Amino acid sequence: MKRFRNIAIAALAVSLFAAACGGDDAADTTAAPTTTEAEEMMEAGTIVEVASEAGSFATLLAAAEAAGLVDTLNGEGPFTVFAPTDEAFAALPEGTLDALLADPDALKDILLYHVVSGEVKAADVVGLESATTVQGEDIAISVDGGTVTLNGSATVVTTDIAASNGVIHVIDAVILPPSS
Repeated sequence: MKRFRNIAIAALAVSLFAAACGGDDAADTTAAPTTTEAEEMMEAGTIVEVASEAGSFATLLAAAEAAGLVDTLNGEGPFTVFAPTDEAFAALPEGTLDALLADPDALKDILLYHVVSGEVKAADVVGLESATTVQGEDIAISVDGGTVTLNGSATVVTTDIAASNGVIHVIDAVILPPSS
């Protein structure tokens, strides 16, 4: 009798455990994503998408639109963009931005001067003296005490912002090609 009681208790325990674990055969629609799906969800957007989400590049994005460069910057890449903030554009002499927006070719030339082909991370930038831009001219790079300066006038303030098609380095001034 004692043995029967132990078997009955064990059977009851197994039944309760099975019920608690959800013996329902309905499909679980809240399953966690697979590793691949999770990685895809976490993948950064394109340079344009990342810049848009950052919220401090509205002028740069408007200029890229006016110059017809949005599709390029949404393209495969990889690209390295030295991205001036809205404050950098606001610091241009009065009328400069309006004049550039009215001249898409000149605007495109200046914007492409902020883009380097390939993905150049901060660790690589600090070892360079210059970088050839997509526009065709070189940006002079100097490093002093960990501060990176472009063309002696723009300081890199944030580095290595990842995008699916490259990397963004934030700069505090608009840089102009030597030929401008």
